[in-house]
Amino acid sequence: MHKAIDDFGMLTTGERLLVAVSGGKDSLAVWDMLVEAGYEADGLYIGLGIGDYSDASGEHAERFATERDLHLITIDLRDHYGYDVPTAATATRRVPCSACGLSKRHLFDRAARDGGYDAVVTGHNLDDEAAVLFGNTLRWDLEYLARQLPVLPAANGFPRKVKPLVRLTERETAAWCLVRGIDYQVEECPMAAGNRHLGYKHALNSIEGRSPGSKAAFYLGFLDRMAPLLADQTAASAGGLGVCDNCGAPTTGTTCAFCRLVANASAHEPVPVDLVVGARRGRR
Repeated sequence: MHKAIDDFGMLTTGERLLVAVSGGKDSLAVWDMLVEAGYEADGLYIGLGIGDYSDASGEHAERFATERDLHLITIDLRDHYGYDVPTAATATRRVPCSACGLSKRHLFDRAARDGGYDAVVTGHNLDDEAAVLFGNTLRWDLEYLARQLPVLPAANGFPRKVKPLVRLTERETAAWCLVRGIDYQVEECPMAAGNRHLGYKHALNSIEGRSPGSKAAFYLGFLDRMAPLLADQTAASAGGLGVCDNCGAPTTGTTCAFCRLVANASAHEPVPVDLVVGARRGRR
């Protein structure tokens, strides 16, 4: 973690950090590592309303913070915004991960701005980043490829975002949790079944088994040789961002995607998790 922070200029001593906490091994591990290293870090947990899975995840996050006397901020989508991820997936007719990711990104950014934090920290590890890079490369999605960096500087109303675990694998973060006695959510999200990201991870794990070091070479090589060539490929770099008329967040239109999601999903009747999961399994 120290090597990643130093190599990519992620953080400096004395900064206030907001860690995006899910209750899983990676987010709890990075929070623990940062505190152990002397950084001032608070956590933010977002209740997504995914039934027992979310309940258990929230309990793991709260227990971790309580046992270590750390500050954890909690936001519940249903209580605060009138919707949850299963309902949003049904209302928008898109995969659950779309509404989930959009909600988390917006709320992490807002909490960081409102709380005066210097950076948002996420627990993305090498396996995560290599899998996302694999998928974006298969589609040659230049906008996403240009943003897939271990550090995104603060700009256009967005806070700085950093990923201190990009040099560590899932096995290594799990090992850290084991050694440190961190109890985390082991179960995969039930709504992630069939997610392409998991398929990309499986494919890369197969390659890694035959050629150890491939994932690190793929991802770190991209950062070293290809990412600099894509620096001008984002909407932000082109100056194409305005301000949402409703919430003031950066957006390419008059109303940001999160506010549109809230308006749509909060007007929909609540949808049980099992109904959405069952429908996804039926389509597969």
